[in-house]
Amino acid sequence: MKPGEGRGRRDDGPRRVSETLDAVVRHIAPQSAGEFGAIFGRWEEIVGPALAAHVRPVRVTEEALVVAADHPAWATQVRALGTTLLAQVGEATGRAPARLEVVVRPS
Repeated sequence: MKPGEGRGRRDDGPRRVSETLDAVVRHIAPQSAGEFGAIFGRWEEIVGPALAAHVRPVRVTEEALVVAADHPAWATQVRALGTTLLAQVGEATGRAPARLEVVVRPS
């Protein structure tokens, strides 16, 4: 580890949450924090309350939006709506991932 890196850095003062979040987001997804946050922060608005009650976003990259459904039946429904959901994400964020991936994770 280079001097000044890692835990306990003394050369860095407090940072705004938005600056820190943007750095984290750039590390895990190529979208800006605004686009990334819009998917997570506006999920219910994007997909509707019924779907949002059973399906949540897990990860997003340019290639894929990964969502978790709480039951296999909801996973099937989301897969059938894949193109529509990606279009809705694109409308809400200005950019849509190329594909939708669905996993089942009971709550």
